[in-house]
Amino acid sequence: MKEIADIIAAYQSAIKENRKTALATVVKVEGSSYRRPGARMLITEDGMLTGAISGGCLEGDALRKALAAIHQGENKLVTYDTTDEDDAKFGIQLGCNGIVHILFEPIFADDDLNPIEILKAANSRREDCVIVTLFALEHKKQPGSIMLFRAKDILEKIQDEISGTIKNDAFDVLKLKLSRFETYHIDGKDFDAFLEFIPPPIQLVIAGAGNDVQPLVEMADILGWEIIVADGRHTHCSLQRFPKARQILIAKPEKILPQIEIDGQTAFVLMTHNYNYDVELLNLLLATNAPYIGTLGPKSKLIRMLEEIDQPKEESRIYGPIGLDIGAETAEEIAISIIAEIKTIFSGASAGLLREKKNPIHFYEIKTN
Repeated sequence: MKEIADIIAAYQSAIKENRKTALATVVKVEGSSYRRPGARMLITEDGMLTGAISGGCLEGDALRKALAAIHQGENKLVTYDTTDEDDAKFGIQLGCNGIVHILFEPIFADDDLNPIEILKAANSRREDCVIVTLFALEHKKQPGSIMLFRAKDILEKIQDEISGTIKNDAFDVLKLKLSRFETYHIDGKDFDAFLEFIPPPIQLVIAGAGNDVQPLVEMADILGWEIIVADGRHTHCSLQRFPKARQILIAKPEKILPQIEIDGQTAFVLMTHNYNYDVELLNLLLATNAPYIGTLGPKSKLIRMLEEIDQPKEESRIYGPIGLDIGAETAEEIAISIIAEIKTIFSGASAGLLREKKNPIHFYEIKTN
């Protein structure tokens, strides 16, 4: 969602300056590629790029393709086949050994459902959603971004008998939380569809406002996480000390949770260095559905807290000592360790060494029909 938020901000700036734009989206990948389906980049007519569709090797050529889409006023699908050893003919020298399909969509500001408006809607609430993008590998017509599907509302550009089928498939994606590809037959032609599952960004709630929290907030902000800092001390818990926080809560533990909407993307980190504050908040968190609760400090501290609140066994959602074992000592290194563990848990990754991974680096399941 960080990339989406950056693209929306860049688009709004371009509109103010009357600059034309196009959105490039990776819609399909075969083999190896630096970015996966759903990667996006906004391109302005004067060459400003926001987001990324590759490690930098495609961006130069993408600018030329985006300008063509802008000037011609129509969506274009471009395929980069880097399995050919002579990829120098593209002038891009990818060396990724994969086939990447990128859709370029010019943005028309007077279109209430243009691709950026769909991204804005996706970014407007902390809710899971599905963005449906239609494209064609075998013919010229490229419908592009056609639908935003959420549990309680739908934005759609396509009004066709196939709309109901697409909605049913989008509902399945939302339920399974798993992106997938489908093929639809529309007006006598086959179209591929990328149904992209997009969760809200991670919401990081940090109980504690000491100096060691500052690098944690900085790193979480870089990732686009939504940050809440809570502490009982007015002298420490302030927007001046934590300008990147979305919310500052100066309160006792029992007053914190009523002010936070906990969802499946919420992580709590207890690092007040105040034992009584932490144990009280931990007791309250165990009664919630918070999927991640991390405690700073030694294992013995966590065991003592659980015994004190009469918790018979340690739940799997409690991580203490918090963080991955990377040999961290400084506040900055500890922040990296904490961020890495939270990212690992919410991504369902292993946190192992990539050189020992048997599957491709970006291997993950995308269902096909």
